[in-house]
Amino acid sequence: MTLPDTPDVALVTAAVDRLTTAQETRTPCAPVRDLLGTTDVALAYAVQRRLAERRRAAGAVVTGRKIGLTSPAVQKQLGVDQPDFGVLFADMDVSGREVPTGRLLQPKAEAEVAFVLGADLDHEVTGVADVRDAVAYAVAALEIVDSRIADWDITITDTVADNGSSALYALGDKRLTLEEFAPVDVVMELYADDVLVSEGTGAACLGDPLEALVWLARTARALGEPLRAGQVVLSGALGPMVPVTPGAVLRAELSALGSVTAAFAKENR
Repeated sequence: MTLPDTPDVALVTAAVDRLTTAQETRTPCAPVRDLLGTTDVALAYAVQRRLAERRRAAGAVVTGRKIGLTSPAVQKQLGVDQPDFGVLFADMDVSGREVPTGRLLQPKAEAEVAFVLGADLDHEVTGVADVRDAVAYAVAALEIVDSRIADWDITITDTVADNGSSALYALGDKRLTLEEFAPVDVVMELYADDVLVSEGTGAACLGDPLEALVWLARTARALGEPLRAGQVVLSGALGPMVPVTPGAVLRAELSALGSVTAAFAKENR
């Protein structure tokens, strides 16, 4: 997959402006597929890249990527049939602190395995063995996803343009190398205020979270922005995502990887 050499600048700019206004005003907007269509994923990534460039120009620091739509359950929820990715920034990391509910529009949450890279993945990736060698360690993660698009009325181009419907993320404290556990064997339980609301396994993430990392490594390299050492990769949901309300406390238990918690502010601040 490559970005078009000369994407329709007017359409890309219109989509960027629509999504930016939604975020700044905290008012969900209409889908952007009226501008991008429903099949031109490369054009949607051009929008995502432009949004990321704006953030970097304003001083935001890239910390990694998130992979989305890896779980068949989540794909079914959203009516899409392939993965996508978004860019993670340092100000999206809420590990160990209260989640600022006021930054969010219509949040949902999902539990997943996060990989922290110890080496660049800027070379051709032929399979799982290549990405295993690049992973320094893994941790439990909660991703707080959000959509700038009203009512989560999205197609693949809508969510790709909207930075993979990303918002915030929290990482657990326990670190394991891939010699110490197998991501595919992880069993996940997600609790909201101690009530079980979602469950799944590593196999729900493209068959194996490492296969999701293979997909991302290949796609990011093809788009000219390969994964780098030190970056965090959220590998994708292990079960259905769930809505989040102000004041909720989410806790994900990921068997060998332990737990990760996110407490949401009671007020929109």
